[in-house]
Amino acid sequence: MGMFAGRRVFKARSQENAVDVSEVRGIRSLHLGTAAIQSSMKVSAPFELELEYSRCMMGFLLFHPQPREILLIGLGGGSIAKWTHKYLPDVCTSAVEINPQVIAVARSHFYLPENDERLHVMEGDGAAYIAGREAIADVLMVDGYDSVAIAPALDNDHFYRHCYEALTPDGVMVANLWGNHKNFDASLQRIEKAFNGLVCCLPARSKGNVAVMAFKKSPGSPKWENLRMLARQLEDTYRIEFGEFVSALTRMNPHTDKRLII
Repeated sequence: MGMFAGRRVFKARSQENAVDVSEVRGIRSLHLGTAAIQSSMKVSAPFELELEYSRCMMGFLLFHPQPREILLIGLGGGSIAKWTHKYLPDVCTSAVEINPQVIAVARSHFYLPENDERLHVMEGDGAAYIAGREAIADVLMVDGYDSVAIAPALDNDHFYRHCYEALTPDGVMVANLWGNHKNFDASLQRIEKAFNGLVCCLPARSKGNVAVMAFKKSPGSPKWENLRMLARQLEDTYRIEFGEFVSALTRMNPHTDKRLII
């Protein structure tokens, strides 16, 4: 088999890129030409968030529990788009994905629904799409990795400033970064610069992913007791480990015994 531990169930090649799908022990995964997993799905539970980093990206619900418009830059296997479409019925989810093969595979192998009045997946360059658009999303989720690193177009001062402008006044951006990548500190500093320092980091327990949440306006240094109370409600509703996320917020962010400092 070579690079895959499981069986390869799909393979597509073009001049620019490669898309592979593997499956092992009931877990189906998307790869972009390498063994690195971009997205995973439990075939028996296709609408749940299988990978921990994707659940961490939902940490924004601790700060913005009732968004109306979510914009995803980078689709992958569609895990987050599927989840928001199924579990957030009052939300309209849009996703911009640069690779048409990825969109096709998300639909053919990962149960991504067809577009409807609450889901709009489009082929396009995410950085170009948001440039010049203002107040188009309450939550902007950026997960634009190729096989080796975050795409440079999605990790620079101009891009993060465009993200800031694309958010509604209470909006939050969530960026998936690799905490152990050599560029992590530089990426985080670019986000802090664009968002006036209103940033907090939610590290995943494993794999080194960090969900970086950046706020258009300060969430007001919330008290831990209030975050824990909201986390319990969110856990009851969505069966995601929000209580653990609140604890993890103490690891990379300024805080006191009483509150998170943002």
